[in-house]
Amino acid sequence: MLFLTLGLLIAWALSGQDKPAYRLFHANGKEASYDDLLKKAQKADAFFFGEQHNNPICHWLQMEVTQDLFKEKNGAVILGAEMFERDNQLLLEEYLSGKVNQKNFEDEAKLWNNYATDYKPLVEFAKTKKIPFIGTNVPRRYANLVFRQGLEALDSLSASAKALIAPLPIPFDANLPSYQEMLKMMGGHGAGPVNLNFPKSQAIKDATMGYAISQNLKKGHVFIHYNGSFHSDLKEGTVWYLLKYAPRVDVVTLASVEQQDISQLAEENKNKGDFILVIPATMTKTY
Repeated sequence: MLFLTLGLLIAWALSGQDKPAYRLFHANGKEASYDDLLKKAQKADAFFFGEQHNNPICHWLQMEVTQDLFKEKNGAVILGAEMFERDNQLLLEEYLSGKVNQKNFEDEAKLWNNYATDYKPLVEFAKTKKIPFIGTNVPRRYANLVFRQGLEALDSLSASAKALIAPLPIPFDANLPSYQEMLKMMGGHGAGPVNLNFPKSQAIKDATMGYAISQNLKKGHVFIHYNGSFHSDLKEGTVWYLLKYAPRVDVVTLASVEQQDISQLAEENKNKGDFILVIPATMTKTY
């Protein structure tokens, strides 16, 4: 009994010293396992990995999920990312096929500042495994045009420019909670056209990403999309548009959040995704 008691005390003491880097939860707050996530994702047509852009745990887990889905699906995966714009698709494909070298690709592409540490491993994995990689985002100049002049300004673009964005006119619902939250962040409530153009400039990104995904789905494949969690939280944003363009698509989402206490899912973070990746708020940032 003495040895048993000592053993239990030691086990309890050691468990109290654990410092997990992340925890996974289902939408309802019930704890989930990595295996739960992998099994669900491999059955989906599209799996959205909503990240915190500067969080190393997100980028590590993205790579793990991608490699494991590639293995489980026997290579039947397609990658896509917010971090690449539609007008870089040709250059991206030329690099993946070996027609353009790494230096030219990285010099000419509009790469994010954290590309080398956070997204390059995914691109290189796609190149090595010969996996399609789709740049889904709208060219930023058109999002800026919407921010300044509204969605109507897109009508005057050339046919070549319109080919890089979702078909016009795009549906827009200003009452979606995610867009309402953007207005609150600006200190407005959508009363004026300048304020409302802010969520509209977000919507043209979401619409273009959703449309690009819909055009690159392939039966029996999982389309893995990497984006800021905001774009897929609550299955709004990009997911909302994808389901407009492809209503029958089976979508699984993962949302990423930071909490001071990761032992349980905070009430405000429930239902943000089918799975919620909870990371300590003190986690080191990549930039």
